[in-house]
Amino acid sequence: MAKKLNDTIIRAYKGEETDYTPAWFMRQAGRSQPEYRELKEKYSLFEITHQPELCAYVTRLPVEQYGVDAAILYKDIMSPLPALGVDVEIKSGIGPVINNPIRNIQDVESLGSINPKADVPYVLETIRILTEEQLDVPLIGFSGAPFTLASYMIEGGPSKNYSKTKAFMYRDSAAWFALMDKLADMVITYVEAQIEAGAKAIQIFDSWVGTLNAADYRIFIKPVMTRIFSELRQYDIPLIIFGVGARHLLMEWNDLPVDVIGLDWRTSMKEARDMGVTKVLQGNLDPTILLTEWETIEKRTKAILDEGKEQGNHVFNLGHGVTPDIKPETLKKLTELIHSYSHK
Repeated sequence: MAKKLNDTIIRAYKGEETDYTPAWFMRQAGRSQPEYRELKEKYSLFEITHQPELCAYVTRLPVEQYGVDAAILYKDIMSPLPALGVDVEIKSGIGPVINNPIRNIQDVESLGSINPKADVPYVLETIRILTEEQLDVPLIGFSGAPFTLASYMIEGGPSKNYSKTKAFMYRDSAAWFALMDKLADMVITYVEAQIEAGAKAIQIFDSWVGTLNAADYRIFIKPVMTRIFSELRQYDIPLIIFGVGARHLLMEWNDLPVDVIGLDWRTSMKEARDMGVTKVLQGNLDPTILLTEWETIEKRTKAILDEGKEQGNHVFNLGHGVTPDIKPETLKKLTELIHSYSHK
């Protein structure tokens, strides 16, 4: 039987008044937790995500340890790609490596489609376990966005300048748009399955799209993002977009049918509002601040909370993910500070 849900963060995502500023942290599941590190000595990321009970445990752990207001499903943005025929492996110290990178329109046309119940049943079972039996806060599901997924599929792995991806986009726009459509179909189907399984909000990570200028974003990316979010709107749950180094794209994102825009640490909430951003804002403490002394952490956190109160409609998060060297006790203390300082 499901526990009584603390829906504070959902109400905040909808722009409603809440008793305090809710918080969660990107990459809060795993990374710095000793229990997770112990598991990683036995299992790979893919092995953990393929075992629903174990994956639910990893997802639930930060909620229990830190007292955050939402869980974020433990998985990787690469998780759905094998269903399309992408040969991907997560290599320690490197990240996702694609062994059959996209090079032309034939490679795009050879990609399959996803049937979540058949291809990723373990993801849906993990969501079911968490939402029906274990969590008393909302579960956030997620997917990578087409550009970010394509960047791995074309580069063959992580990249610093995305030169192959951008060259592919500029050189063969027909193949590019075919790839965007193929990935958009996958994202929509994959996310719909997460929602139907019990996810209460969805974050789309377009982590690396900041590498494009705004004009190229409008041409090559915005139409497909509009389609994704427009189709997901029917479920009436909060939709969040996030990327790093994307200050110049904030007004493009503000046009999308999303509820929430995640800010990295490079742009303050006041700066976003001054640009004309009207959506609920999520963010945006620089994760490296959490490696300093508590006095600095407290000062920076309070400043963000004050700004959030002044600018309105704010959910606290980091400006990027938790790094492995951040201590769990720091995240617990941070959550307690956010809740106590912002309590009305």
